Amino acid sequence: MFERFTGSAREVVHGAVQHAQQTGSPTVGEPELLLALLDRTESPAATVLAGLGAHRRRASIERSLAEVRRRGGLSDADTEALAGLGIDVGEIVARVEEVHGVGALAATGAGARSGPRRSGRGGRRPFAPEAKSVLERSLRIAVGRGDRSIGDEHLLLALLARPGVAAHVLADHEVTYVRAERALDVRPEAS
Repeated sequence: MFERFTGSAREVVHGAVQHAQQTGSPTVGEPELLLALLDRTESPAATVLAGLGAHRRRASIERSLAEVRRRGGLSDADTEALAGLGIDVGEIVARVEEVHGVGALAATGAGARSGPRRSGRGGRRPFAPEAKSVLERSLRIAVGRGDRSIGDEHLLLALLARPGVAAHVLADHEVTYVRAERALDVRPEAS
């Protein structure tokens, strides 16, 4: 499948691996793919993200992703849904961190279990199931749009196509699948 990725899409995948290494995440997940997409400056996805204001709000997006990580992967939408059931996620996180240390629910927090990190071939971090799903979905989206290659714009749409951490964080910042698809449909063709 990677042979169908454009240079820009490959850079996103490599960037996601680098973000996982920088944050100490044992796997490459949706947050790392999103951060790598936000790193892009001259590509179809970068144009869409800039047009929808995501680049201006990068610091806020990063804070949201860090908070999701701190809550063990629960998005704001998850937290709100649990609050509706009378469960205070903030209180649970605080209690866990009181006992186990700040960031205990995050895979890389100070209180995270120590020991060898999982890694894939050659010491690389493996892709989490949700990230693999995004990569597979990007192929289906590219084919569905009639494109021969998988570009970073397809990765962006794949992140936004299903509920997940990246889709929820971006939706909180007014970037949705429908808005991204519309922006792609009106952009000038890339050369």
